[in-house]
Amino acid sequence: MAREVVASKLRRPRLRPGLITRPRLNALMRSGTELRLMLVSAPAEFGKTTLMAEWLEHAAGHGGRIAWLSLDASDSEPEAFWGAVVAALQTVLPGIGSTAAELLQAFPFPTELALTAVLNGLTADPHELWLVLDDYHAADGYEVGRGMAFLLEHLPPQVHVVISTRADPLLPLPRWRVRGELAEIRAAELRFTPSEVSTYLNDVAGQDLAPAQIAVLEQRTEGWIAALQMAALSLQGRTDPAAFIARFAGDDSFILDYLVEEVLVCQPQPVRDFLLETAVLERFTGALCDAVTGRAGGSGMLLALERANLFLVPLDGHREWHRYHQLFADVLRARLLNERPGLVPLLHQRASHWFQDRELMDEAVRHAVSAQDFGRAAHLMELAVPAIRRNRQDSVMRDWLKLLPESAIRSSPVLGVFDAYMLMSTGELDGVEPRLQEAERVMAAAPPGPASPWAGIEEFATIPATIAIYRASLAQARGDVAGTAAHARQALELAGSADHLARGAANGFLGLAAWVDGDVHAALQTFGRAVADLHAAGNLVDAFGSTALLADMWLAAGRPVTARRLLEDTLARAGELGGSVARATAELHVGLGEIDCEAGELDAAARHLAAAGDFYERAPTVESSYRWFVARALLASASGDEGLALDFLNQAGPLYHRGFFPEVRPLAAMKARIWIRQGELPQAAAWARSRGLLAAGDANHLYECEYDALTLVRLLLALHRAGLDRAGLHRAGLARTVAGTGSTAQLHLQPAKPLDPSVETLLERLLQTAEASGRAGSTVEIRLLAALVHDAQGHQGLARESFASALAEAAESEGRVRLFLDEGTPMQALLREASHASGPGHTSRRASRLLSLAHSQGNAAHPGHGPASDTQTMATGSLGTAKPAGTETLSTRELHVLRLLGGGLSGPAIAGELFISYNTLRTHTKHIFTKLGVNDRRAAVRTARERGLL
Repeated sequence: MAREVVASKLRRPRLRPGLITRPRLNALMRSGTELRLMLVSAPAEFGKTTLMAEWLEHAAGHGGRIAWLSLDASDSEPEAFWGAVVAALQTVLPGIGSTAAELLQAFPFPTELALTAVLNGLTADPHELWLVLDDYHAADGYEVGRGMAFLLEHLPPQVHVVISTRADPLLPLPRWRVRGELAEIRAAELRFTPSEVSTYLNDVAGQDLAPAQIAVLEQRTEGWIAALQMAALSLQGRTDPAAFIARFAGDDSFILDYLVEEVLVCQPQPVRDFLLETAVLERFTGALCDAVTGRAGGSGMLLALERANLFLVPLDGHREWHRYHQLFADVLRARLLNERPGLVPLLHQRASHWFQDRELMDEAVRHAVSAQDFGRAAHLMELAVPAIRRNRQDSVMRDWLKLLPESAIRSSPVLGVFDAYMLMSTGELDGVEPRLQEAERVMAAAPPGPASPWAGIEEFATIPATIAIYRASLAQARGDVAGTAAHARQALELAGSADHLARGAANGFLGLAAWVDGDVHAALQTFGRAVADLHAAGNLVDAFGSTALLADMWLAAGRPVTARRLLEDTLARAGELGGSVARATAELHVGLGEIDCEAGELDAAARHLAAAGDFYERAPTVESSYRWFVARALLASASGDEGLALDFLNQAGPLYHRGFFPEVRPLAAMKARIWIRQGELPQAAAWARSRGLLAAGDANHLYECEYDALTLVRLLLALHRAGLDRAGLHRAGLARTVAGTGSTAQLHLQPAKPLDPSVETLLERLLQTAEASGRAGSTVEIRLLAALVHDAQGHQGLARESFASALAEAAESEGRVRLFLDEGTPMQALLREASHASGPGHTSRRASRLLSLAHSQGNAAHPGHGPASDTQTMATGSLGTAKPAGTETLSTRELHVLRLLGGGLSGPAIAGELFISYNTLRTHTKHIFTKLGVNDRRAAVRTARERGLL
């Protein structure tokens, strides 16, 4: 079911015999192709492709590397267009876009991420290269144009693009024209001159026309080569060419129809019938023509048409596949509809059956749709569903469903259920259940056994289990853990013993529900069965990818070594299969990247995330795409660039769909932890208030999400160090909007108050539940926070006891580094004390190692969270009260922003340069102003230069 690019689209056309040499145009082409873009724009059949073919012969003869792509209407979707472009580039750069096949799965397609990877690959190769896009108009549209503009703006100097098109593309041509980066050849240059018309008609076409007759034809055709070709065909065999030329007059808009009519009328009836009946085909072979016309001799007819120069275009070197000249085909189809409208559906039906017999399902479906036989089209789609699900080629079905009327989808339970899944994958949850209920109603009304319209459809028998699985996913998306588990158990009851795909999905949701519920032991056992079921089903993409989630559960169980080994072993197996499991390979790299990041192995983490980027930067947006951005955020934060980390989390947000992954680590809480580390307490407080976490009193309601609860503990600690409690926070008016209004709340520090007593109660309850459910990974974090809470309360003995327990547990599991380093200065004080304490040697050694890492990594990354005086300084500085200017260090991202501020670019231009939103840029700018003690951009640049920052 993979959407491969037809090989003939990647082969540049050969020069035909008798070609008229046009030195003036060749000179234009040679000069223009050194620029960023050469545009050859003119109406149909002005010789654009022939001109480029002649130039290519010259360029190839001088060692030029040409990537050729012939476009058609099937390339109009971004994923199809860019998949074809990458395939063309691979003909000259085999190493670029190794996962190009995955582009066909994009939904929605991540254009800029994919093109960034392509551009990086082009930049790495120093040799001159031309990317030629023929018939660009067939694929042009807003989304394709947006991506092309991005590609052209960032092309390396040794790469050039040549576009031939019938209409100006949706590109910023005026801008490039002014810059001198655009060369253009248009209809005025492509028209045949009088001497070229004479050469063509008399020397090439074999006519013997007088100069006056040639002048008439040149005037009537205005040098349009297609019209001249048809005029020459019409002149063949005429005893009175002068009379024909004399009649050859009229409005230009009618010339083409008149000439094609002349050509068709002059053909024998068998040839005329063949032309009309095969015009419904986009491409054809002799055998396909025989099937469609119902007559033998198709291959011989194609040879005769080619010899007669009847607008036949060969598509491969073996001259097996052909197509008609597009303009000629359009006229033939119009004539067919006019003369024999009732025959058109039959021709398409015959074509559909021929393609189905050869398992070319895409064309089989599309011809069925063209025949208006929507029942057959739906049947073909139903037959294809198992392979599509097994190979995760969801975008194929998505494109097919767009071709069907709503009634055809609603009347098929198989397609209705798949359509429900597509709605869920885009976050349109409200439309899922109605689709599922309708599918159940249609199934209930269908006769049983062989009389059923879906007898023999493999997917039909599994629909009840599939519906239960999708309901489990829907329940998970809505946070209904009990409902997720109930629907998953129902799916297991409905699935047959051999339906490993359904059983794998059902066990998967049971495992995820147990994980969300905190029962790690049950989650590991059940999700492990899910992975085994997926292997048994042959669904290796999901089996390998699900291993990344299984590793997360081992991490929750406090077994990072086991998680790492599982990921590494699975990655080795995936590597043996290559690009067919590229998506799963990327997910495994992300899992290893997160483990390395937590272990403080930042270089190794960066390598894994770069390897995953080979997929995510080129491939479609899939359910796991958000996870790559989360991992990059963790690495950026560990490297000291919290602003960049927030950017990555903001990019992850729109990609996250709860129906596929449980929210055990909410993105909003991850951002809140960064704000706390930065001292941005108003933003963190706004997050807590939005989650209902700042109300005083019993904290039972916090157990819905442990990650939220532990984030709240960090916030309350930060507020305590800033001299505030919950009530003080409300009085300070920190409920401001965090969306970048520019306002800043004022904090007036008060003497430190006792830490909210409910914090200890909360941590005790969290520890009890974590220990009871086997979440050893959580117990380390809870004991660590308990040590910080005791320390903040002045209970040093309890702080040392809790900290020693946390260190001991972390030492047993290894791999827990960032957990300690991210807590900043207060944690370093505990580490210093533990490194000198008596007791188990490995505990003090681990404390010493962590302290050393804190100085080399953690201090630079998170200088805050220190003793009360340090934290108060950072909190007040971030929130706008007076502070000594320059007491804080600018992050790497803030220094980058500062340099761009000094370059004279506008705010939106800087945001575009950094690939961030304008609101994110404003946040960075606010931080810079605060840290430099200034109020505007000019002062920031001046102060930075005075301090040697610029």
